Amino acid sequence: MAKRKNLEDTEGAEDAEDVKMKATDSDSDSDSEDMDTVNVDFEMFDPQPAHDFHGLKTLLRQLFDVDSTLFDISALTELILSQPLLGTTVKVDGNESDPYAFLTVLNMQEHADKPVIKELANYILSRSKPTHPLHAKLEKLLSPTAEGHTGLILTERLINVPTEIVPPMYKMLLEEITWAIEDNEPYKFTNFIILSKTYTEIPSKLDDLEARPMKKGKKAGRAGKASKEIFYFHPEDEIVQRKAEAWASFRYVKEQDERVADSKRAFQSFGIMPQGHMILVAKEELPGVVGDLEGMFQE
Repeated sequence: MAKRKNLEDTEGAEDAEDVKMKATDSDSDSDSEDMDTVNVDFEMFDPQPAHDFHGLKTLLRQLFDVDSTLFDISALTELILSQPLLGTTVKVDGNESDPYAFLTVLNMQEHADKPVIKELANYILSRSKPTHPLHAKLEKLLSPTAEGHTGLILTERLINVPTEIVPPMYKMLLEEITWAIEDNEPYKFTNFIILSKTYTEIPSKLDDLEARPMKKGKKAGRAGKASKEIFYFHPEDEIVQRKAEAWASFRYVKEQDERVADSKRAFQSFGIMPQGHMILVAKEELPGVVGDLEGMFQE
């Protein structure tokens, strides 16, 4: 039988979504007075092997983006579902519906013999630059002879799911790890690696085309120059990094062509180039991270 997550913060996340939607409608009053308020109630459940395979698989593909084809995503999904008492899914249409978001942790040492975990460990090391301080730390933590256990935190959500659901998911993960340790289960981690996504802006090729002289007397446009700034698909990552040991963004192995990035124009003058992101957090810092995340939405 499915266990629905019962946590005060879950209700708070739902209320926060109501507030967010109402604020959005209020901001648009100047454009239209006919906008309706949409209230969405999010429910949190343990991962359900009978219902969540396809939904989780889709979210994992979204998380790993173009590099998702490098892994056996089906095997990774099955591994997540094999530990249904650890991690959270977020749904809006009851337990049997597809998850809109999820968060879980995998023990990289406990599952080191599984091909998909080997693939992930090699991928993480290969994506971290040897000259970056993060690389030496990861080599030690992901070594077969590592003294402690490292938890790989995977989390993703659909683009229209609000950030307010994140703090309760992390809080429940922290509590579930504590309960698992009390039951002598292998979740006594020393560190956590969080895999996520960021993006950078790139000059639009469409603007370059428009800049070509087409007719005499036509004023040519000029494509802007992209900055080096990193933008976050998951805004909470900036909060997590406050207590992180190290972090870094990295290019995907199967990096997209700039023409593909240009088709994802989120701004008037720029396309976007997605890339991977990894954050290393020590075990003793995770409670503080949860507290910081909860503070994101406190007035």
